[in-house]
Amino acid sequence: MSRADLLALTPDSLAALSNRGLVKRAAKDLDAGNGPAVTVADDGGVQGAFPDGTRAELPAGAGLEAATCTCAATSTCRHRICLVLAYQRDHTEPAAEARPAFTDWSPGAFDDDALARVLGQRALTAARRTFRTGYAARIHRPSAADPVPRVELPSCTVRFLVPDELGYVDTDAVATVRAEVVVLAVWAFRAADARGITDAASWLDVGGKATPAAAGTTTTGLEAALEQVDLVLLEGAAHAGPVLATGLRRIAGQLTARDLHWPAGAVHDLAGQLDAHRERRADYEPGRLAALLAEVHARHRAARNGSSRAQVLGTDESAETPLRRVRLTALGCRVAGTADDRTVEVFLAHGGTVLVLKRQWTVPDGDTLTGADLAGRRILGASLRALATANVVSESATRSAGRVVRVTAGRIAKTSVTPLGDAWTSLPSTLLVRDLKAEERALSALPPRTVRPRVEAELVRVIEIAEVRDIGYHPGAQRLEAQIADAAGTTAVVTADYAPSRPGALDALAAALAARPRYVSGAVHREGGGLVLDPFAVMGPDGIAVPDLAPGDGAAALDGPSARPPDPLGDALTAALDVCAEAAHRGLLHVPHGLRDRIARTGDDLDRIGLRTTAATLRRLASLLGGDDPHQTAQAWADAHIRLLTTAELR
Repeated sequence: MSRADLLALTPDSLAALSNRGLVKRAAKDLDAGNGPAVTVADDGGVQGAFPDGTRAELPAGAGLEAATCTCAATSTCRHRICLVLAYQRDHTEPAAEARPAFTDWSPGAFDDDALARVLGQRALTAARRTFRTGYAARIHRPSAADPVPRVELPSCTVRFLVPDELGYVDTDAVATVRAEVVVLAVWAFRAADARGITDAASWLDVGGKATPAAAGTTTTGLEAALEQVDLVLLEGAAHAGPVLATGLRRIAGQLTARDLHWPAGAVHDLAGQLDAHRERRADYEPGRLAALLAEVHARHRAARNGSSRAQVLGTDESAETPLRRVRLTALGCRVAGTADDRTVEVFLAHGGTVLVLKRQWTVPDGDTLTGADLAGRRILGASLRALATANVVSESATRSAGRVVRVTAGRIAKTSVTPLGDAWTSLPSTLLVRDLKAEERALSALPPRTVRPRVEAELVRVIEIAEVRDIGYHPGAQRLEAQIADAAGTTAVVTADYAPSRPGALDALAAALAARPRYVSGAVHREGGGLVLDPFAVMGPDGIAVPDLAPGDGAAALDGPSARPPDPLGDALTAALDVCAEAAHRGLLHVPHGLRDRIARTGDDLDRIGLRTTAATLRRLASLLGGDDPHQTAQAWADAHIRLLTTAELR
């Protein structure tokens, strides 16, 4: 009896179910002649007798977790992995190379009886509680590029490694909730199959009660928040006192208690912007204030019009999920902050997603505390410089629904930090971009940022570079720009701005890009009809450079401006966003006549370049300013700014 499940296990699948070191050691033992003598029972059970007397067994009808071994290991060991590899070598068919690259299957085909039989009835009972409240899931169907179907739940990822087998499922959730999240992932695929969703990747809401919109009403739960947000919009940050910020925080807490996590985050950030303006801090930005005001309106409108509640308003999942033993691949870091503090974000690839590890330090009086100063600070037992370019293996990590990872130190649950090596080359296709045009299409298919889930590092990618065509510096903007190309000749722009927290970053980035780099990591977005990357790290022939941690004062001479073509559409949209942000900063009740004229003129400019509907929203806003209906004016401002933000993002 042939074990198709064992034959379907790839080295990557075995590494996911154990770890890559065990797989490599088992393969070496097998190559050295220390593999087992394999026997197969009539029922399909596989036994292996090793030369040192150790015996391992892989029972029929069960996954690797059910395997047993007489060695001292309490979990998956090299003997069990070696037995799988030995069985594969003995039973692989000569025609295996002619098999399809992947099997097109759906985990939704598992019924509840199969789930109960493999995972236990208790897992289904626990999962039904989550199902009744509803949850969000992003399913990824198998393809030739990525043959493993997977489901992204708010706090973990579930991967189905072997077609039609429940015994080989990998998840980063800890053992106590593993069975429950596997059931939720199967139900997500089942819901997608029932709705006829066949896209390679798609978000959907699973379970839950009917939303108010579905019941024929227009309430979303954000009505009280909108009243407070409109009060900020009408008064403006320039006239807002501490009472408004306190009210916003109270509203944010109420939204969180009702599981409306994404608008709660926007309202909380809005309160932070008011505090920053009142305290004259450098992290106050009128554009940021305006974007947050528009976001709350946009989420209310999207939910009222029947969009996915889980995506637009948040989820009912646990705020944090502890992870089992995980392997994280560092993608560089970002150093930012104000005159009083420094914040470091280390970006860590985990499967097909990117998590963020955050640390913050207070800037001593009279000091600057740059990224170079922080590079030697210790995090997880290693310097920040080493951590930003390392592989991290941890048994004590916790992941939030917003993709922030927290790692605790302990004697039992260990964390190791080792050199990165060539780990970027084996990143999944969702993170490693080799085709810039395909990545641009993928970004174009996303909903607008104002209504997407509020997760960290959502668009962090690693881009393979075939050529660096141009590097230039814009002194007025203090910005370095470079044009990179993929193997097909499609280009993207790498752009980085000077910041006092990382004065040597631009010099280090220019040097790294001039040294024939292989990869660059960073956050991507669409701008001017193409891709733009804000870089975090550059991998070249001599290793990885992390510009934000580089020493220097930014005094090195850089080449002149690059030949980036004029962008009249982008300039007009930027001007319109700026004037709307100024109106929100001043307050719609306090807008002077000259600013009204500027809003009308920017509408005329947009009309001349062909954005007539957007132009009409600005002209309507200008006509209502100073009128006797504040509510209508606030709605008109939201109409204009939401449309401007969406146009600038998706054009």
